[in-house]
Amino acid sequence: MSRVRGLSFSLKRAIGISGLKTKIARKTRIPTTKGGLERKIGRGILNLFTGRKKRK
Repeated sequence: MSRVRGLSFSLKRAIGISGLKTKIARKTRIPTTKGGLERKIGRGILNLFTGRKKRK
């Protein structure tokens, strides 16, 4: 399979899964990626220990 430079195709993007995941993440304010979820949990734990208040 040869690739054309500058051209890529994503089945998930074409079907609309990526957009749906993004919409869900924005509404619920919960990241759908593993890294994003880990960052959010870690930030919450640090805020518990440091006593910082949540930003809006």
